[in-house]
Amino acid sequence: MDAASRPAVVIDNGTGYTKVGYAGNVEPSFVLPTVAAINESFLNQSDGKNTGNYLAQYNAGIMADLDFFIGDEALSLYRSSGIYSLSYPIQHSKVTNWDTMEKFWQQCIYNYLSCDPEDHYFLLTESPSSSPEDREYMGEIMFETFDVPGLYIAVQPVLAISAGCSTDKPQMTGVVVDIGDGATHVVPVVDGYVIGSSIKSFPVSGNDVTQFVSQLLRERGELIPPEDSLEIARKVKEMYCYTSSDIVKEYKKHDKKPDKYIKQWSGVKPMTGVPFSFDIGYERFLGPEVFFHPEIYMDDYDTSLSDVIDMCVQSAPIDTRRGLYKNVVLSGGSTMFKGFQKRLQTNLKKTVDDRLAASNARLGADVKSNPVEVNVVSHPVQRFAVWFGGSVVGSLPEFYESCHTKEDYDEYGASICRTSPIFKGMY
Repeated sequence: MDAASRPAVVIDNGTGYTKVGYAGNVEPSFVLPTVAAINESFLNQSDGKNTGNYLAQYNAGIMADLDFFIGDEALSLYRSSGIYSLSYPIQHSKVTNWDTMEKFWQQCIYNYLSCDPEDHYFLLTESPSSSPEDREYMGEIMFETFDVPGLYIAVQPVLAISAGCSTDKPQMTGVVVDIGDGATHVVPVVDGYVIGSSIKSFPVSGNDVTQFVSQLLRERGELIPPEDSLEIARKVKEMYCYTSSDIVKEYKKHDKKPDKYIKQWSGVKPMTGVPFSFDIGYERFLGPEVFFHPEIYMDDYDTSLSDVIDMCVQSAPIDTRRGLYKNVVLSGGSTMFKGFQKRLQTNLKKTVDDRLAASNARLGADVKSNPVEVNVVSHPVQRFAVWFGGSVVGSLPEFYESCHTKEDYDEYGASICRTSPIFKGMY
């Protein structure tokens, strides 16, 4: 069977989690923490530190490749044994360890999807901050190691916008607010093209919320096992945190009716088996508040996410701004907090309306600017918006014709991966 007649494999590479599955599906088949467990004893031998024998080094290298685990299995092995170290191949949305990344993809393809890469076209995602050289590395690995017949590398925010292509009226212009575990980007997209000069980064991401929740619990003196503190904070964040409309009112609500708003957490210490419990109070709304008042978490930054979005739109060409304000698209698991979309829209609209009112006051009563529509879009697939967008694109008839093929790679080399035929992004 021809590879073009099979569904494409879609891999969304994230700092915290990697989503893998087949084009045409609504959700990814697997969501894996982007982490690998490596046996350090084999690694040291393969580096030649423990032996001068070349054959022993070679065999140690093979064993290191075999004794390699990813995702939740890697985290479990790291906790239960002392011979594995953890490696995070993606840091702040950029691949920093290509050797580990290659092995990670290998496990995803063979162990999780159980497919032959030579039989499927592949769609991989990349951060808007990735370099053209990063695209070449991706191409080399996919074509040389996995011998894929075709490859498409898409910019993540463009896929988040294209997630709306499943509707009758796809909207390919808007601002993508992509909040992942390791990085937050605000990216303007106009007619499917990224305006690279207007991309803004925000220094708070999902992992920062986890760290802040952990810090609040620790400062309050809650007796939480140190080895599990971050994992517990992450679960508290995902299960109990929400975005408040007014932080002062929220404090008063908690103080007035603690039985209603304070939650209980119970667990067992992994090392001793002793049960423990603690209260979950103010951190429920203080965690997500760092997106709107980052100064409560970091000393050197005090610009809210809504202001960063406004700066992003204002730096875009003037004729695109109304379209961008009209379609602010949320993407990523850290946008799923209850009340997040409403709070963001309220803050952003206030900023835009205040500027418009000030402008009208300067112009006088005779000249008035038309109101600016501000719309922050929340949708059912926003947790996996990037992956779902890739699933949509991978299902288009034009997809297979637009991929870089193995024949093109053999003839022209990895430089073909610097451009994308469907969405040229900022390259």
